[in-house]
Amino acid sequence: MRLSGFEGRTALVTGAAGGIGRACVELLSQAGARVVATDTAAAIEALAERPRAAAWLPCDLRDPEAVGAMVEAAETRAGPLSLGIHAAGVLATGPLLEMSAEDWRRVQGINLDGSFHLLQALGRRLVRRPGAALVVVSSNGGGIPRLDMGAYCASKAALTMLTRCLGLELARHGVRCNVIAPGSTLTPMQTGMWQDEDGAGRVIAGDPQSYRAGIPLGKLATPEDIARAAMFLLSEEAGHVTMADLYVDGGATLRG
Repeated sequence: MRLSGFEGRTALVTGAAGGIGRACVELLSQAGARVVATDTAAAIEALAERPRAAAWLPCDLRDPEAVGAMVEAAETRAGPLSLGIHAAGVLATGPLLEMSAEDWRRVQGINLDGSFHLLQALGRRLVRRPGAALVVVSSNGGGIPRLDMGAYCASKAALTMLTRCLGLELARHGVRCNVIAPGSTLTPMQTGMWQDEDGAGRVIAGDPQSYRAGIPLGKLATPEDIARAAMFLLSEEAGHVTMADLYVDGGATLRG
């Protein structure tokens, strides 16, 4: 079965320079969507090669005026938005008792405040287009405690509930709004936490001392694994799915 509902439609992807976001841009373009990709100016400039898109727009999600201008520019460049994947996010690690207020604010400012700005601006456009769909990339860390990841987990838990509450508002307009919760995925965010070449093996095996289960499927996700899950939730084949929280983690959290 081939997923449908993308041909000729305009999609916005945030965090598009990152591993998952970049994979989403590529799959949406291959499916026939007009894709507007956005990330920070620095992240876009650092890309060795940009996936094909109708436009690449720099934006700091912490600035609500910049977010509004970016969404307006996206529609000017590529047409009315009816699909969205919000994949932007940052990580800070370390014990909560030792975390600086600056690191806490940075994570919440992007993962939560920035998400609110983006979802509000995009949602105001999507309500005009029945049949529109939105997918937000959260984390399995939003549903299970993690040592040394308290700020990130808190931001993702809040993001998940923010998205599901937004889904209630959008449903009356015929707009679907879903969450995917990836586990450990082969992206720079993940590999940046590894100390040596055995990092992947340790994640897959788990670590009882840090109360972390391993991955039953015995492998890390690829960005394409996560992007394909997002594509399903955007597609017409998921036409009666909204406010779902889909875990895509190889069974790591032992929940669905």
